Amino acid sequence: MRVPASPPPFATLLNHLFNQTERLMKVISWSSEHLPRPREYLHWDKLRHLAPPEGLTHQEWWWVLKASRQSQRQFLPIKDIKGRAFSFSLTPSMFEALHHIDQRCAGVIAMPEQVTNADTRDRYYVNSIIEEAITSSLLEGAITTREKARDMLRSGRKPIDQSERMVLNNFVTMQRLRSIKDQELTPELLLEIHSLISEGALDKPDAAGRLRKPNEYIEITDDSGTVFHVPPPAEQLEERLKAMCNFANDQELKGYLHPVIRAIILHFWLAYDHPFVDGNGRTARALFYWSMLRGGFWLFEYISISQALLRAPTDYYRAFLHAETDDNDLNYFLLHQMTCIETSIKNLHDYLGRKSAERKSLHYYLRRLDWLNHRQEALLIHALDDSTTSYTFESHQKSHVISRMTARTDLIELQEKKLLISTFNGKQRIFRPAPDLQTQLASILEESS
Repeated sequence: MRVPASPPPFATLLNHLFNQTERLMKVISWSSEHLPRPREYLHWDKLRHLAPPEGLTHQEWWWVLKASRQSQRQFLPIKDIKGRAFSFSLTPSMFEALHHIDQRCAGVIAMPEQVTNADTRDRYYVNSIIEEAITSSLLEGAITTREKARDMLRSGRKPIDQSERMVLNNFVTMQRLRSIKDQELTPELLLEIHSLISEGALDKPDAAGRLRKPNEYIEITDDSGTVFHVPPPAEQLEERLKAMCNFANDQELKGYLHPVIRAIILHFWLAYDHPFVDGNGRTARALFYWSMLRGGFWLFEYISISQALLRAPTDYYRAFLHAETDDNDLNYFLLHQMTCIETSIKNLHDYLGRKSAERKSLHYYLRRLDWLNHRQEALLIHALDDSTTSYTFESHQKSHVISRMTARTDLIELQEKKLLISTFNGKQRIFRPAPDLQTQLASILEESS
């Protein structure tokens, strides 16, 4: 990835046009006719390669776009390293995206039945934070497979390397966010979140849960040494962190700010300040989740935003660079994140739709076994999908948020019915699907009919 070309200065273009009154009037006449489509928010780096409207130069076309954007700017308390404020402006596509997110992530309208049903919602909650923990770690460079990471989290075994520790930390952090969503953000709470995310997963172990020091200089570069971003100096971090917390707690701004916009700005703010030696990306996404949950978007307990980011990580970083190179215009990052959010919501609904269809056919038969509870039913459906999977008392307990005794009773009963078999790994009892699980179920169903 390369650093995008910086746009020509707006003031320079304006001065040039003011010296040519006739030309200025002609350019202004284009302003209402040749703005980009609602879904498009062009950066100069792309616009300069497109054919401008007939009769305009690229610079004049850019001036028309910038003039429209400048008139609607709302300035924010976040400032760059030179003290210049970041800003944003609401566009039609933003209003549309916010409307969709409001409809599908807050309140009780059109919520998936699987996450409103008390019998199943805890299982989906655990599955979703496992997915986010793994994907967020992969986005930050963790080297592990999803299968190994899921096995570690479900079995309760200790991580074997730094990558697995990163996944476990993210999992623990996501659980913690659920419990602190109603608390105000403080510097101390943010440091706690970073500590949870980074403990035992940093090359510099003493850096967990603290701000970087003046002698810990950081710049964001690629493998060839190209510098993409230099965060504010360490000496400014305490004050910047206080300002961020005030903003997170609905202070520092006059009037209403949509909670989704606030959450995305917090994500950007922490990533921009890069206040920690490492773990900034994971902490920024955790802060985003905390803010979304605090804003009433409870479905985000079940949504993995990192899935959408991982599919196109270059677009994620480019959105940062576009904001920095175009007068601190946060629209680039806001629009990118809103697209990711909408994609993540669709992914959840699509996933739940598929699972619902699969389970309906299986439920039809398994429901005839009146001795099965919903947890055992879910386990058998999962085992039929993947005969190589394994279960322990600990994994079953975590998946359904139940007591160890209840988990033990569930699994032992399934073994007694010859639907599971068990072996011991040291002192740990491991259950696996019976080799002839489908045949056994068919036999049991036939006997019960």
